[in-house]
Amino acid sequence: MADTPTPRPRRVKPTGQPPGAGEGAPASSNPAASALQDFARAHLLRAPVAVALSGGADSTALLLAARDHWPGQVRALHVHHGLQAAGDDFERHCRQLCQALAVPLDVLKVQAHAAAGQSPQDAARRARYPALARSAAAQGCTMVLLGQHADDQAETVLLALGRGAGLPGLAAMPERFERDGMVFGRPLLAVCAVSMRQWLLEQGWAFVDDPSNQDEHYSRNRLRARLMPALAEVMPHYRQTLARSARHAAQAQQLLDELARDDLERIGNPPRLRDLQVLSAPRQANALRHWLASAHGARPSAAQLEELLSQVAVCTTGGHRIELKAAAGRVTRQGPVLVYLPV
Repeated sequence: MADTPTPRPRRVKPTGQPPGAGEGAPASSNPAASALQDFARAHLLRAPVAVALSGGADSTALLLAARDHWPGQVRALHVHHGLQAAGDDFERHCRQLCQALAVPLDVLKVQAHAAAGQSPQDAARRARYPALARSAAAQGCTMVLLGQHADDQAETVLLALGRGAGLPGLAAMPERFERDGMVFGRPLLAVCAVSMRQWLLEQGWAFVDDPSNQDEHYSRNRLRARLMPALAEVMPHYRQTLARSARHAAQAQQLLDELARDDLERIGNPPRLRDLQVLSAPRQANALRHWLASAHGARPSAAQLEELLSQVAVCTTGGHRIELKAAAGRVTRQGPVLVYLPV
């Protein structure tokens, strides 16, 4: 991607000025600040913490808020994916920003080239999280803070709707989650992007615009460029309403997970076929989906799960076989129980 344009840094505060000083509103008016305070209170968050810093407006506003909330106890983590020529400019900008803020910075270089059938975004995500987790853990940080905001959440919900996702997809991005042995948090999911960009510009803090965000080859970028402006015109509060729908979906999924655990206690793990058949078809699907995901990390497609339910329904004799591909393995019958065999 040698022809990728370089990022466009916004106006930067001179390095010689004290961090947070400026002619505009005080640092407390940073839209990320109150959101971070609420998040820290709700999750009993204690320093030291790390902030994943891309150099964009959202992570920059978050780093400034964290630096003010926990003075001297914040570390910035910048992941260099090696996917575009502008990556070196991103790194240089983050170094300059952290020097101005007197915030320690770790630059994490990862190999994020996509494998066959994998999108560049997925490859970058798979490389990014383990690197962030390792670096934060090595520094004794309790959490890595991520800069996804209300616009990102709304786009995620709409993308999930577009592919016919179930409740896990419609729940979109969780506010707090664990991955690779580290806790990650998203304190800005109720903060709109434009408010943070405007505040940074008023204060004179620099941020970069990733040129790949303009590439409409990717579904999220097409959605952002074409649909979101029209949606804002018809439904000005779409960010808040879609975020509320995502929370409802997450709560509903939590109830389904609790029901699945209760059902699996009764029917066994692995599930006994005869006890499974006593449940209604939706509860069978819920229990099987939870069993496959929690015990084997397998997430069958809707078509695979529907076919499995059909085979379970007609399995009425001791000699009746069940054999079905599911995710990267197969579900089969072994005597009275169902088992999952990875390929």
